Amino acid sequence: MAEAPTKFPEVQGGGSLIIAWQIKGKKVVVVGGGEVAAGRILHCLNADANVTVISPLARLNPEVAYRVAQGQVRHTDRNFEPSDLDGADMVLVAVDDPAASTQIWQLCKERRIPANIADVPPECDFYFGSVHRDGPLQIMVSTNGKGPRLASLIRRFIAQRLPSNAGRAIETVGQLRARLRQVAPRAEDGPRRMAWMTKVSDAYAFDEMCSLSDEDIGNLLGFYPSGKVPSLEELKAMRASRPAQFDGSFGFSVGA
Repeated sequence: MAEAPTKFPEVQGGGSLIIAWQIKGKKVVVVGGGEVAAGRILHCLNADANVTVISPLARLNPEVAYRVAQGQVRHTDRNFEPSDLDGADMVLVAVDDPAASTQIWQLCKERRIPANIADVPPECDFYFGSVHRDGPLQIMVSTNGKGPRLASLIRRFIAQRLPSNAGRAIETVGQLRARLRQVAPRAEDGPRRMAWMTKVSDAYAFDEMCSLSDEDIGNLLGFYPSGKVPSLEELKAMRASRPAQFDGSFGFSVGA
């Protein structure tokens, strides 16, 4: 007897695990100083990593040389040595020397350091995708190492269709979430917080979310205990009225 079809997603093998890797304050070693290395370095600096570049000074391209001169990265003026891996949390290799690249990859494997060898997919623990950035918003398109140029084209296609103020709207949502945690800080409040934030996100368009002021957010929080979400017109009507008051027990309540 054939099994009844399920409603669960089908497994699609051959992909990568797309994650937001937090490398703030961690040591990233970049071997190489050319154009590819420059792109890798920028990605890491955007993620607040501590970057060390291993490359002879004469091989640094203008962008990498600028970041060295500005003190944005540390620089070791020579070719790679195994001791450069000491304390590394991640290694990025971008040099035109396949044999040397493979040697570094093997050293990283021995030390269990995640590494990316540019343009050699089999020697990568992870891939770099094409990234669109708008403040807190990051969208990455990955082709799993098969077509980097296509990834860039697809990323631009997506970015052109996003609202121009998407990043600002996300900033507003982040402020609201942070203040909501002050109102309802207990772990058991989590499901209710998430459900209410979902209602808020569904209730307002990007433009409306961007227009919310600190006063509006305070007034909006006053509706959390009831689980309701007011319209933008209702919030506007509350501006410069009697400020929301903290009831001392559960959350904000709007003064009558």
